[in-house]
Parts: sequence; structure tokens; C-alpha cells
Amino acid sequence: MLVQTRLDETGWLQAGPGITFKPSPNFNERPLPQDISLLVIHNISLPPGQFGTPYICDLFLNKLDLKADPWFVCLEGLKVSAHFLIDRSGHITQFVSCAARAWHAGVSSFEGREQCNDFSIGIELEGTDSLPYTDAQYASLQTLTRTLTQHYRLRAVRGHEHIAPVRKTDPGASFDWVRFNQITNQPELSWPKLGLSGQDQPSNN
Repeated sequence: MLVQTRLDETGWLQAGPGITFKPSPNFNERPLPQDISLLVIHNISLPPGQFGTPYICDLFLNKLDLKADPWFVCLEGLKVSAHFLIDRSGHITQFVSCAARAWHAGVSSFEGREQCNDFSIGIELEGTDSLPYTDAQYASLQTLTRTLTQHYRLRAVRGHEHIAPVRKTDPGASFDWVRFNQITNQPELSWPKLGLSGQDQPSNN
């Protein structure tokens, strides 16, 4: 099923099939509410490499049971969120209004500007750096990206790996930037460019 997305004036998607809302407490106000210009793509799986668990949502809602898996000790005290999560079936969960500042990027920089949370929207894909993302995820990412570009002056899209290259590697080599660019068809956006090294490098179109 293709998820249809529409955004209301408060920065929340309109309710519909394939969309769930789980408001996270992990957000604050943007320094400049009108300055939303960057889309950041991430991946996440909890425990790492396992899909279909409730733990991603639990993490974003500060309800993660650290005893549920030995690996979760790494997440103790962590308070994070993203605006959206797209699971392997293409289902979209929204945690934070796009008008607000979600805590997804951490220490980051884009074009010399630090604190990317201030001016970005974060989308998490359930996945890993090494496993292909699903057709359903690309389809939902396509419709969501188009909706966001209709409401905000987005001018660039990057992976977490591009804005925090020392710390992060997601969405990784398994994410098909060429496919995402083609299906989204947003010529006004600046995309990462695949360099000769085989690594995705940020570049303005």
C-alpha cells in the first residue's frame, strides 16, 4: 500500500492509513522557526540488525527497557528523537512536529553551519548500513519528501554520514541515492554526489 502524506499547518501529518503518531518529549523550539532547509536521512535498528521490534519507538519516547537486550546498556541516559521513522513495511511514524527541533543529528555541520538540528528535518529508516532498504521504504520516503518540499524551503538532502562524518555512517552504502533522487524528482534539492572513491560525498548541484 502506498502511503499518502499531507502536512497540516502545525507540522504534523494528517491522519491516514500507514501513518501513526507517537509524540516524543525529546524536542525543543527551533532558534529560527522559518529556517527549515535541510533533510537528513538516517538508519536505525534495535537491537542492531533486528527489525520489527518496539524498541525504536521506546527509545524515542524515553521508555526503553535497558534490560530487554544486553546491547541497550550503550543507550543508557540517551535522549533522542527524529521527526519520522519509516519501518520495513513503509509505515510512517511521526514523533515530533516538523515545526519543532527534533534531536536526531547531534554534533553536526553542513556547509560550515553547525547544529543541524536547528534547521533540519530528520527521517529514520529502519535498517542497517549493509542491508538493502525495501521498496516500500523508498516509496514512503518518496511521498514524504515531496510533501515536505511543498511546505518548507528545503534546498538539500544529506545522510547523517555527510553531516557527522567522523561519528556516523548511516544511512550507509546500502542506501541508493541515485534511486532516491530519481523517484523523488526534486531538482531544487542539492544531493550527495557519488565520488570516484565510491563514497557518497556532499556536493551542491
